[in-house]
Amino acid sequence: MYLEGVVKDVDSIRYMTPEEMEQRGVRVFTNTEITKVVPDKHEVEVLDHLTGKTRTESYDKLILSPGANPFILPVPGKELANIETMRGRQDTIDLKKHSVDPEIKNVVVVGGGYIGIEAAEAFAVAGKKVTVVDVITRPLGVYLDQAFTDILEKEMTDHGIQLAMEERVEKFIGEGKVEKVVTDKGEYAADLVVMSAGVRPNTAWLKDAVELYPNGLIKTDKFMRTSAEDVFAVGDATQIQYNPGNTEVNISLATNARRQGRYAVKNLEEAKAPFPGVQGSSALRVFDYKFASTGLNDQMADRLKIKTKSVLLDQATLMDFIPENMKERMLFKLVYDPESHVILGAQVMSKKDLTANINAISIAIQTKFTIEQLAYADFFFQPEFDTPWNLLNMAGLKALQQENEA
Repeated sequence: MYLEGVVKDVDSIRYMTPEEMEQRGVRVFTNTEITKVVPDKHEVEVLDHLTGKTRTESYDKLILSPGANPFILPVPGKELANIETMRGRQDTIDLKKHSVDPEIKNVVVVGGGYIGIEAAEAFAVAGKKVTVVDVITRPLGVYLDQAFTDILEKEMTDHGIQLAMEERVEKFIGEGKVEKVVTDKGEYAADLVVMSAGVRPNTAWLKDAVELYPNGLIKTDKFMRTSAEDVFAVGDATQIQYNPGNTEVNISLATNARRQGRYAVKNLEEAKAPFPGVQGSSALRVFDYKFASTGLNDQMADRLKIKTKSVLLDQATLMDFIPENMKERMLFKLVYDPESHVILGAQVMSKKDLTANINAISIAIQTKFTIEQLAYADFFFQPEFDTPWNLLNMAGLKALQQENEA
């Protein structure tokens, strides 16, 4: 929103200021980095970036939230200027400057996930020629199934974004700063490259302190405890209980980190509150379309080898007698277990904001709601807002019909 000029002040983009945290009893040390954890001594080494001095501090309990760093493709030319990432305050400021720089005409975004598509849209709105490169087959394919991404692909190309899917970046070319991106299938002019090809856990400095997975994620139990006594870990550097798949995966979302943090605190003195898990709920706007998803989609179900069935609603948002200018097309997909009929996932998309419906499905997944229960759940009706059968009811009813005809 800052890149597109909706939010004017970059300093306003925050959850809380250091002063507000201080008022809540939290001491905040800025320009300070923990460089080492010594669990046997219950100590940490602290580097003060202003003075360059290192000191040792002791702790009774320690909660780690080191986060993750943007992944820079290890290809020739990666050190060239104007190859930027989009994660954090300074990145945002730098990209905003590039968006208004008349010398920046061609922008290549590497990565077709949330961050990449947000960057692509922002630079397209700024009047730049934008190309999105990714090894996956469809932009946003990690979050949405093809019925949804087909519409979004057209929306992006209609706004001037070139999609170079199923292409692997081989090198960056330029004299001092990037001028071209070379893939295994083509070449693209680039005055700026935005790297959004995923993240890697910021945990190399912890390898001697806590047990890590081979990919660098911190191992934790259901109480957020690490392998070291009195040391907990939360956030993007950990795996999280994923309820729809009954397994643990890494899902880098701020909402997940906040929940994990609360549960770490609940378990500081006694391990009594196991983390209840998440559904991986998220949402985004791409130009005029708003979408949200939760739980299993086709890709995640295939990855976890979980058998699913689904139904898709593709219809107007309101009843026939409502004027056409008040209605929009709406897509809603419901995913469920073919044996138990338990709901496992959903996706919704429209130019009208229907994203809040995904919150209801997230609760349905966590409580193991079935399609039978969803079909006749109690939702309100008002012609200005919806139809006599809410879209969630209709998805449940369509799933029941599908099962009855099987």
